[in-house]
Amino acid sequence: MVVEALQIPLDQAGVGFKPQHFEALTATDHQVGWFEFHAENYMLDGGPVRRQLFQLAERFPLSFHGVGLSIGAMDGLDADHLGRLKRLLDTLQPALFSENLAWSSHAGAFFNDLLPLPYTTSVLNTVVGHIDQVQNTLGRQMLLENPATYLVLEPQEMSEADFISAVIAGTGCGLLLDLNNVYVSAVNHGFSAEDYISQLPLTALAEIHLAGHSVDQDDAGAALLIDSHDRRVSAPVWALYRQLIDRLGPCPTLIEWDGEIPPWPVLAAEADIAAEILQRSERRQNAHAMAG
Repeated sequence: MVVEALQIPLDQAGVGFKPQHFEALTATDHQVGWFEFHAENYMLDGGPVRRQLFQLAERFPLSFHGVGLSIGAMDGLDADHLGRLKRLLDTLQPALFSENLAWSSHAGAFFNDLLPLPYTTSVLNTVVGHIDQVQNTLGRQMLLENPATYLVLEPQEMSEADFISAVIAGTGCGLLLDLNNVYVSAVNHGFSAEDYISQLPLTALAEIHLAGHSVDQDDAGAALLIDSHDRRVSAPVWALYRQLIDRLGPCPTLIEWDGEIPPWPVLAAEADIAAEILQRSERRQNAHAMAG
């Protein structure tokens, strides 16, 4: 069975789906407009999680986020993995598909972390080739997500923003802007989150991620932020989001919460905050259009 594709509403935020929320979200009224699924959890032929997925796909738009393609690895892409991904997307017809700017495999070994890249011309060529292969195989655009980083790999021939810009220019892929990742990296490395965002090709922006982070300390006692996805979105990240939406207008927005999973009303309330910001921006745009 192939599911009919549904478009993501710009005035409602989405959330990352968790099976423990299924009964609550299907039995109660809420304003969550769409759901994101981690693709690797659904590359199987049956079972209860697939049934839940198909039931939601009949009512809500979907996005799929991949964490296993290892876009930045020096090795070639796993053809079997890519084939399973294609079958999943062809069947569920999600509105969006995204992957991380990271690597997680080498020489046949797979790691549980999304590891950073050295931003060099050689690595750029590898990433461009991999994204071309993914998009050609899937027959759809891929969105590339900026990483949260805790160290800088040498050598660095260009900034992260310039690297992402070059990848997008070379492949036609879209941008998934994770604002929590921006803030985490900015604090960890001492740069301006606002300046970083301004250097990205925002004309390619197709989705925004929001999430919570935890605070630790490095060996020198300085603050070290961890992209933990285990709490509410922080005030500084909400501020970045408001600034961006005020500047660009509504954009598909997702709340990620992957650890210390809260009750459904708590997660839905985070989505409501984002929806309020989106709807305010939409009202402002409509007012400007009427005035013009």
